[in-house]
Amino acid sequence: MDLKKYSSISLRLGLSIVLFSFSYMQFTNSGSWVGLVPGYMSFISAVYVVYFNASMELILGLLIFFGLYTRVAAGILALQLIPIIFNLGINSPSGIRDIGIFFAALALVLSGSDYLTLSSLLKKDKIYK
Repeated sequence: MDLKKYSSISLRLGLSIVLFSFSYMQFTNSGSWVGLVPGYMSFISAVYVVYFNASMELILGLLIFFGLYTRVAAGILALQLIPIIFNLGINSPSGIRDIGIFFAALALVLSGSDYLTLSSLLKKDKIYK
């Protein structure tokens, strides 16, 4: 039995679940995330930065979950995580989490969509190319 075809699906769904959960935590308890906003972003309210990050994670998580523009969404996520990783470093639990998410997103950029995506369904119906 060839299980390889399920690897991209499980990666896509697992990454989405992580993004949804952290997005939810940032929206519902933004105060605990404000301390992670770097000082060089002091020209913007730290709460707005947290809400922006939560919004990005929610939107990108939805795109990855449904398999729409998977490579693009995963690429944007990976790029978004680079400054966060450098800011938090490897001595922070959030920094380690973001390194794992970065490499999961990078794997999706390299592998692309699988066969159980909205993109593949739309391509079959010639709605989306």
